[in-house]
Amino acid sequence: MSSHLPAQAPGGERGTPGTKPGGRSTVPGGAPGHGPGLARLNALSHEDAHAILLHCCGSRRWAHRVATHRPYPDAASLLAAADEASYDLSQADLTEALSGEFPAELGRGAPYAALLALDAAHAQYERTFGHAFVICLAGHPPEERADQLLAAIRRRMTHEIDEERAISADELRRLAQARLADLMDRLPRLLDRAAPGNGLFAADFGLFSPVG
Repeated sequence: MSSHLPAQAPGGERGTPGTKPGGRSTVPGGAPGHGPGLARLNALSHEDAHAILLHCCGSRRWAHRVATHRPYPDAASLLAAADEASYDLSQADLTEALSGEFPAELGRGAPYAALLALDAAHAQYERTFGHAFVICLAGHPPEERADQLLAAIRRRMTHEIDEERAISADELRRLAQARLADLMDRLPRLLDRAAPGNGLFAADFGLFSPVG
């Protein structure tokens, strides 16, 4: 998974997608909605839907399940199906998804010292656990991310491998939720930009950042 939709709250702190401007519901329990993004996702071929969904979670089995269960009547149904698929990931599926993740980055203008500290922390984490540090910071302002990321990495470095793997799986589940919510907002524009007959451009989805 070489690109991602925005997302990423430290383990144990929940970042939850909200309601997009215009009243389109993006979370289970929100106002029922069937916005243009969901309609376009429902209308895609299985191949194209699968390819797009891999940008939300890098497990091919996850993307296949979410694509196969279309059409979704509303955003809540889509996110519920994504959650169910996330909970059902095997250890091999989880390894595949984690292998495609990239370390969360700080936005432009972040202090140089913070960037150095974060790079060192990411490197130590990957040496210990064998995959990138994943965390959902959806809903948290950019100016808080440096402290949150460093504190979360240092806290989770104390975990045993099995415990940290379980936490990473839950963070991936929340990341997929946040990325899907953002995808529903952006998908019509991305599809309208794709050249007829040329399919969907992976570069278009590279606009999405792990942190948001």
